[in-house]
Amino acid sequence: MLQRTLRLAGCLGLAAAALILVAAAADHGNGQILVLEGRLVAVGIPGASAVAPVGTFLPGGPIPTKFAAYTQPGKVLDPKRILVGSTSNFGEPLWDPNQAPGSFLSIDPTGGSVLLIPADFASGGGQASVLGGFVQMYSAQNAAFLNSIHNPAAPTANYTSVSNPLGMSINNAFGRLWPANAPYGLPGIGSSTIVDPAGEPLASAPNPALVGGVYAGSLTNRTPQVIPGALNTGAVGTAFLGHSPDGSGKAVFAVVEADGSIVQEHTLLGLDGLASPGTVNAVLAGNWDQGNHNQNHPQPRVAVLLNYSPSRILYVSEPFTNSIAAIALTDDKVVFHVAGIRHISSTALNEPIDLAPVAMETSDTNWASNTTLDVGADFYVANRGDNTILHMKQDGTVVAQRRLQMTSGQPLGALQINGIAGSPDGSKIWVTVSGPVPGMGNVTGAVMELPAF
Repeated sequence: MLQRTLRLAGCLGLAAAALILVAAAADHGNGQILVLEGRLVAVGIPGASAVAPVGTFLPGGPIPTKFAAYTQPGKVLDPKRILVGSTSNFGEPLWDPNQAPGSFLSIDPTGGSVLLIPADFASGGGQASVLGGFVQMYSAQNAAFLNSIHNPAAPTANYTSVSNPLGMSINNAFGRLWPANAPYGLPGIGSSTIVDPAGEPLASAPNPALVGGVYAGSLTNRTPQVIPGALNTGAVGTAFLGHSPDGSGKAVFAVVEADGSIVQEHTLLGLDGLASPGTVNAVLAGNWDQGNHNQNHPQPRVAVLLNYSPSRILYVSEPFTNSIAAIALTDDKVVFHVAGIRHISSTALNEPIDLAPVAMETSDTNWASNTTLDVGADFYVANRGDNTILHMKQDGTVVAQRRLQMTSGQPLGALQINGIAGSPDGSKIWVTVSGPVPGMGNVTGAVMELPAF
């Protein structure tokens, strides 16, 4: 039986002392509580949501070929950094006041002290930097990140890379970064973007007159569509599906919408449907914070992971039915199709808000991504409802469970887990927590680092 010793955190300064999270778990079904220390990385991230490791972009892809400077130590896509979504623009002027603010920060999690992020550090716009470069703006709802910069003829020219971001999938194999957004809240149209290292929508896009670097609503649908669909509601999760089955070599991503539908996005040909509304449980039917951008209670979102071999299975969390949809995919050498769906249920699932690979695919030049499971790998489940993390097999078997709590058993207060990611080497877990940080006044939102289990 696994044994761990509870060690109280030492004096790490005001911010660290205010919130050192530990995890407790009942493994092997015997009810014993196991305790694991965590480390606070950064605080002051309102509405902290999706988190993703940057990781290594594999040789031959566009980022190491054209944008290698952005991946150097200390730069915004340094492989050791993490990207963290927020409902805040951190002072950057809004491009469109009718769309929600939001951003992705690039954070170096390797420092020895807790990063207290100034609320307006990016007021000058663009890819601002603070705290000695440990925190940098990657992209935000700001004029510096408009699709029109490189794609003025696209129908989505006036959309930015990020607005109320709820998901992030990174094509480390042969492509770029893809945020998923709900710029008009969950009921409004969604957007999904292809983002260059400078935080701008895609330059030299395969189809600058249709998509450029931003899909939104029905503006970027394939003509004619093979399967009907559009981003009719907020984009709440996304995952890389690999190369298109049509032999073009172009990337395709799946995007889950707030109404429970799924679309597939081709970088050249535009958007097709994949699954109709209600295929996965709609977060529009959820019971927290509907139509609200309150930074302490961010909108519902889902996780999307792909198991690519021996068959494609798309896993989508269903927070309000305490389940995970497992969607089998096939293709007709043109587009992907749903071949079947099952739902994983467990008494250990409690508003499963996010999923992350225990072991992600990092080396295959067709599949490497933060949202791609290594073949047959387990995944982590982040439960928002009771602030627990599960280590789960793909058949739904729970390997272990951890419960987040404060040092010495103190409660988390209003903090709730809102995102999870694993490190590319499988040694660490990062979690985002939303809400007010105990003992830090008006500071809200944080990202934590925990050992893998």
